[in-house]
Amino acid sequence: MINKKEANRLVIKVGTSTLTYDTGKINIRRLSKLAQVLSDLKNGGREIVLVTSGAIGVGVGKLGLKERPHDTPGRQAAATVGQCELMFLYDKFFGEYGNITGQLLVTKGDFENEERHTNLHNTFMKLFEYGAIPVVNENDSVAVEEIVFGDNDSLSAHVAKIVDADTLIILTDIDGLFSANPREDENAVLIHCVDEINDDILALAGGSGTNRGTGGMITKLHAAQIATDAGIDTVVMNGNDPEDIYKLIDGRQIGTLFKAHGGKNNE
Repeated sequence: MINKKEANRLVIKVGTSTLTYDTGKINIRRLSKLAQVLSDLKNGGREIVLVTSGAIGVGVGKLGLKERPHDTPGRQAAATVGQCELMFLYDKFFGEYGNITGQLLVTKGDFENEERHTNLHNTFMKLFEYGAIPVVNENDSVAVEEIVFGDNDSLSAHVAKIVDADTLIILTDIDGLFSANPREDENAVLIHCVDEINDDILALAGGSGTNRGTGGMITKLHAAQIATDAGIDTVVMNGNDPEDIYKLIDGRQIGTLFKAHGGKNNE
């Protein structure tokens, strides 16, 4: 379980499969509940960063497309439409609980270039100072490489590093890391805690969980590697009921905890 006394700066990543129905349309009830929970945590004194997927998926639904475009221009076009819809809804729902959101659309270059990295860090810190909730997504509309190769699981880990987060929480459509694929093996057992992400753990990961997302468990394990190596505890958990985040913060066993190595959480 995480140390709730030290979980003061949280990065929460929410995936497309959590945000949308199979139709591609927004799951409004779940998004509203997520905004309520995160607003409540912030009102209790915590600093929150939300890393969101879903721009392309939401754009596909809003445009009435039958499936996710296979070509890069099509995905970029869907992302421009979906990003507008996502931020409108985040602004609306967080605003209902008295919180202000600030949008950051980033690419790999923002983390790799020293000057841009510094500027991005300073922006996050100033948003915290102003009491706003940063909402982060890849800039899918222009970053071809990120659409083809990127995933927001890894992005969330890099965001956790740049803001010096205490805990990274990755919300997905599965309860955590299992001993086998629970969709195929009824005897699969949830692994509650992972001390080290080694080859045996990586071998447990399958492919992409849904046809609406770009990741799967393997990208979550890679994200957990990045974060835990930086001293940040990481939890992969089911996002179907955002109120489960309360249970996690209260020290209960939820999802799979990947323990930090080195850094402030392992001192």
